[in-house]
Amino acid sequence: MTTWRLTRRHLLQGAAGAMVVPYFFSAAPKVLAAEFTLPELPWAPDALQPLMSKETIDFHYGKHHAAYVTNLNKLLPGTPYENMSLEEIVQKAPPGPIFNNAAQVWNHTFFWNCLSPKGGGEPKGKLADAIEEHFGSFADFQQQFTDTAVKLFGSGWAWLARDKDGKLSIEATSNAGTPLQAGKTPLLTCDVWEHAYYIDYRNARPKFVEAFWKLVNWDYAASL
Repeated sequence: MTTWRLTRRHLLQGAAGAMVVPYFFSAAPKVLAAEFTLPELPWAPDALQPLMSKETIDFHYGKHHAAYVTNLNKLLPGTPYENMSLEEIVQKAPPGPIFNNAAQVWNHTFFWNCLSPKGGGEPKGKLADAIEEHFGSFADFQQQFTDTAVKLFGSGWAWLARDKDGKLSIEATSNAGTPLQAGKTPLLTCDVWEHAYYIDYRNARPKFVEAFWKLVNWDYAASL
């Protein structure tokens, strides 16, 4: 299982956009008494057009994701979580404002890495084999994941996750929920909060999920 220890000063580290897998989380030392910062996107804000517009990214990343970072920094001082990594906060904080904002920072950072202007298609190698083993075929997996994302009531996330025994599962979480809470390793996610797609697709979530498959960064998923 890959463990990410995201700290305030080092929320995300990686190489710039030319790489096939442009931005990876990496282990970083704890930095105490500092603030979390908004990670840079792994691609330019207009790189996913026309499937995901620059306007959507400007609002989704520049407003919503940024607001979660700002809110979290305001909530942490004086709490038991103020010197924890982001992943530790997500795993240890009870339901409430600190968890909600920490998890949304983590979820969104992960989501951006799940997308690539060179994405789409099908996974290869061990991940492809694991998907076939657990779901029968990639087509069956894709349909199950799509159904999960489209049918999730209200706001939330659809996930492909792996447990400690290597078993893959498709999961739906409401609001800020994440498989991290159950000790699982997320491999892929689709954000189905309305702000993720309303500018481009209005209320047509199925169309957004269809576009999502054309952007999936399978190299990133396979690296986890």
